[in-house]
Amino acid sequence: MFGFGSKNIGIDLGTANTLVYVDGKGIVLNEPSVVAKNTQTEEVIAVGEEARDMIGRTPTNIVAIRPMKDGVIADYDTTAAMLKYFMQKALGNGSHPQVMICVPSGVTEVEKRAVIDAAKVAGARDAFVIEEPYAAAIGAGLPVMDPTGSMVVDIGGGTTDVATISLGGIVSSRSIRVAGDKFDEAIINHLRQNFNLLIGERTAEAMKIQIGSASVEKAADIDGMTVRGRDLLSGLPKTIDISATDIASAVHENVLDIITAIKETLEETSPEIAADVIDHGIVLTGGGALLKHLPDVISDETKVPVFIAQDPLDCVAIGTGESLKNIDVLKKR
Repeated sequence: MFGFGSKNIGIDLGTANTLVYVDGKGIVLNEPSVVAKNTQTEEVIAVGEEARDMIGRTPTNIVAIRPMKDGVIADYDTTAAMLKYFMQKALGNGSHPQVMICVPSGVTEVEKRAVIDAAKVAGARDAFVIEEPYAAAIGAGLPVMDPTGSMVVDIGGGTTDVATISLGGIVSSRSIRVAGDKFDEAIINHLRQNFNLLIGERTAEAMKIQIGSASVEKAADIDGMTVRGRDLLSGLPKTIDISATDIASAVHENVLDIITAIKETLEETSPEIAADVIDHGIVLTGGGALLKHLPDVISDETKVPVFIAQDPLDCVAIGTGESLKNIDVLKKR
């Protein structure tokens, strides 16, 4: 395990989920980026899946925190503790791997530094960062090294990264903080304002996955669902039926923000790359790519064909892992 024997690992440190890719093994771990802590002793009680089940259901002395906010570190110590837990779970104790971690495309040097330092505190021998859309493009199997333009839209939990890529680098990119979490927030607000019903994050996410749609017109074909929450007027638990059109109109504005980011990125690219994108289409990755009717809506607005990558949730982690093979090149920079 020591020195040269330890494996290199790639980590997709996401706002919602963290995936760990071990060289030679593939993705070995996929857990929510949540940590449960005791507020009095600051001790970490649970991490990942176990901690996520505690969200919104904790006694006063325990809090379930998501230490990543909008794709960057919001709570440094907790993030380091979480990374340490995930690294040990993936590789066992006592290993000091080289780690490649992905960050959203628009982050500052300070935020990059924080990610690298957190990884080193967690026990990495060396840490490097890679930009998320670039990793997503590699993971989706796009020809990133060729002199042709490819466009990737990675809709994660905290950020949506849009980038055109050619010759192994990012040509133009946009990173906006509108993604899965914002969809959930929009659903919570919509139900609060229109139905006087208060629901939690978990319920909002379940609704988004089951009946969420990017198109208000097409949502009419999807069956509604029953949702439970607290009535704001009486303060008592209440069950109501919500139609898919309600959810679609709740997230509609956020979908438009993502489309605007795609259009702005296309406007910034050279005519040649824009022509390549029309030929090859736009590839969607990340959990947000699974929102129903999203490819059709983006395609209608941009007049460019849109495809969903093969394993949209794993693309970034796979790409981060693939780029480990070129870790020696990164060292020379």
